[in-house]
Amino acid sequence: MLKVVDMDGYALGIDIGTTSVKVCVLNLRDNVVVAEQSKDTQSNVPSDQGIDGNKQDVPKILSAINTCVAKFSKDLLQQVIRIGVCGQMHGVMFWQHKSSKAWERIEKDGMLVRYDVKPDQVSNLYTWQDNRCTREFLDTLPKPDSHLRVYSGFGIATMFWMIKNRPDEMEKYNRAGTIQDFAVSMLCDSDTHYISEQNAASWGYFNCRTYKWNLEMLEEAGFPIEILPEIKMSGQIAGYLADTWHSIPQGTPIGIAMGDLQCSVLSTIEEGTDATLNISTSAQIAYVVNKKLQDDELGGPPKETSMTYLPYFNNTFLAVAASLNGGNSLATFVRVLQQWILEFGFSIPQGKVWTKLIDLSKEEKAYSDLEVNPTCWGERHNPELTASVSNINVGNLGLGQVFKAMCEGLIKNLHSMMPKEVLEDASVKRIVCSGSGITRNETLQNAVKDIYGLPFKLAKGSDAAKGAAMAMKPTEIQ
Repeated sequence: MLKVVDMDGYALGIDIGTTSVKVCVLNLRDNVVVAEQSKDTQSNVPSDQGIDGNKQDVPKILSAINTCVAKFSKDLLQQVIRIGVCGQMHGVMFWQHKSSKAWERIEKDGMLVRYDVKPDQVSNLYTWQDNRCTREFLDTLPKPDSHLRVYSGFGIATMFWMIKNRPDEMEKYNRAGTIQDFAVSMLCDSDTHYISEQNAASWGYFNCRTYKWNLEMLEEAGFPIEILPEIKMSGQIAGYLADTWHSIPQGTPIGIAMGDLQCSVLSTIEEGTDATLNISTSAQIAYVVNKKLQDDELGGPPKETSMTYLPYFNNTFLAVAASLNGGNSLATFVRVLQQWILEFGFSIPQGKVWTKLIDLSKEEKAYSDLEVNPTCWGERHNPELTASVSNINVGNLGLGQVFKAMCEGLIKNLHSMMPKEVLEDASVKRIVCSGSGITRNETLQNAVKDIYGLPFKLAKGSDAAKGAAMAMKPTEIQ
């Protein structure tokens, strides 16, 4: 089990999520969050690939980080001794670092206020939700020397697509990284170009036995390997804060950027026999593997499976079932309801729709035999998967019944990817749930209890930002 060692001082944790940025200040002595801020990035931009593309505006994302940090008291920020950064995995962005940096100093009275991104020196962020890489295109790529498959939205797959379809765009830049890698480079004001083993694994073409890129294979396929960042281990120091930033002292150590999944698990898990279930935009269920994995479990070629092993901390692994369908599927339903109501000439705020749906779904009359598979975003192991509704009759189409069946369908989908029997074989005794998609939705919570039938706990004060701060403490395996 991973144990975090006590130390004095405060750590700043930053989580760059798919829809929002969250920042917290953690007391490293007792792991208590003493202050936190969050902000929706509103960073989505139209894609030239239509519904198949998914891009975000990098300056808006970094601006949201500055806004959050600026709201903390200066006295508190002056006591920060570590900075941990994590964020959405799989995605990739590009930047230029030759004659000039991709960011600039914004000063006031000779003092740094913030770093601003130069829009003409960075690309958009191509996120994990990007579907421009068709199955046919992916089949043309070399098979990775890894147990991990490559899917659309994975960094190296996106880069292969760009090389073939947008070569002029690729030639503008000489750096590639996740959005969190870029944030760390900017805060260090450095040309250092690192990626953690956690984020490297999320890009594909990364061997989890050797912790190395498949460089020879990539180069033979015409991939510009010089654009790839150097791999460092999560928890290591990437560099040091180049200037005093929002009162955080110059020289404060900044960790290698990490994956939001791993950081969420780190902040949520309490016992070695816990599994974590997180539902935010997407959904994941995971547990820390308590055995040494064999070479054939980490070696290639990749296997088509709904569950896989991902790097965690200190050379340990997570067993993970990651679904593309989580809060995004429920949010899609809410938006459709709003649109239907609007077509009748009425407008209802989204918050009221959510409240009503959850309230209706908790009523006794919401129990029915309606079956909803709300997998409208497909799944990586089954990209052709669509949503469906079955067992419809005249008595089970109430709004509460439909929403309850949708929540149950989300958990049933996760259970099909990582059944209860798998958890029991791994000696999991309890499921700890986190993420705004489930902590605010009692109907989803009840579905977890009913479908998995294991002791259940709702995590309090646990999220990826807290985990990013915790990861900056010395750790040991017990």
